[in-house]
Amino acid sequence: SSGSRTMSERVTGRIFDIKRFAVHDGPGVRTTFFLKGCPLRCAWCHNPESMSRDVELAFYPDKCIACGACVDACPQGAQDRSGAGEGGYLREACDLTGSCVDVCYAEALVTHGRDLTVEDAMAQALLDLAFYEESGGGVTLSGGEPLAQVEFVRAMLQACAAAEIHTALDTSGQVAWGAFESVLPWVNLVLYDLKHIDSERHREYTGASNERILENLWKLGQLDIPIEVRMPIVPGLNDDPEAIEGAARLLSEVENVVAVRLLPYHRLAGEKYRSLGRVNTMPEAPSPTREGMEDIANRLRLRGLRVIVPEEGARA
Repeated sequence: SSGSRTMSERVTGRIFDIKRFAVHDGPGVRTTFFLKGCPLRCAWCHNPESMSRDVELAFYPDKCIACGACVDACPQGAQDRSGAGEGGYLREACDLTGSCVDVCYAEALVTHGRDLTVEDAMAQALLDLAFYEESGGGVTLSGGEPLAQVEFVRAMLQACAAAEIHTALDTSGQVAWGAFESVLPWVNLVLYDLKHIDSERHREYTGASNERILENLWKLGQLDIPIEVRMPIVPGLNDDPEAIEGAARLLSEVENVVAVRLLPYHRLAGEKYRSLGRVNTMPEAPSPTREGMEDIANRLRLRGLRVIVPEEGARA
């Protein structure tokens, strides 16, 4: 009914970014919506702003020009810029009104997290409808973990289906199977993370074992939905031959895996952690070499898997 449709359009989700013209989040040209909140705490996470469901304020002191506008704008006295940009941000005093962000012309202050209705999100998605149609693209829901906001994801997928827009769901798999069941009727492609095949090392690096993730992947394989598995490659953590061979063996047995995409690690997110007042957990690891990536790809291909190695410069 039109009434229920209107209610669905009013469902809200909390996002931290919208990326238009994305080309690595499924086929064709896509609009990717990044939802806030994640059940995992991956040591190598390059989007620390995705972890918490809460709205957060990031402060980049290197960008601060010490103009004092934020100090004047903040009703809580959370901003202190005394001393040529060397001042601080009193996170515990902040009430997240965003008044300081509005006046920060240097973009040293950034808010991560805003609530968006399905109606407003679809208005963004429909801007590029012609590009989707020409390229075979569409909309991707990512995160964080999008299925942590399952009501919004379901309503958004239904709206895309009604508009005949291709949909992709990018998930860690660390959710109850019921969350998958409630959205899969409107999903055209699942992008599924496989971070480590060994359960104990998975717990060490992500804060959770991989049992639920592997169980959900197996269940997904029984359905008629294509799966692209995504593997972050972090030298010294998950790139050893035993781990790769274990992943290859498992993935070769899961039905409907159409591709495995390797995502090379980078350490460029260190500044993001500092901006949020968080401990930087990025491993002291180099980015994998092109030769190393090809070697891993070939090990997977020996099991009959189609493997995608990103072009130079494309990172996890």
